[in-house]
Amino acid sequence: MPQITTRLPDEVLQSLEEAARILKRSRAEIVRDAIERYLEDFDDLHIALERLQDPNDPVLEWEDVKRGLLAQD
Repeated sequence: MPQITTRLPDEVLQSLEEAARILKRSRAEIVRDAIERYLEDFDDLHIALERLQDPNDPVLEWEDVKRGLLAQD
């Protein structure tokens, strides 16, 4: 697995070390998970922005969505 090096502000490193201690995981695991989650969110945002720009993609009205969700109860 390739390795990268980065610089972190002291307070971020302290938070990372505390999280690693509490979760009983390595700092590398936490950083890896955080990057993966960030990239998943980025992908979701990218897809959403593309769909907003697509004139053929239907737009759902909030009231219709709300009615549909409430009808499931």
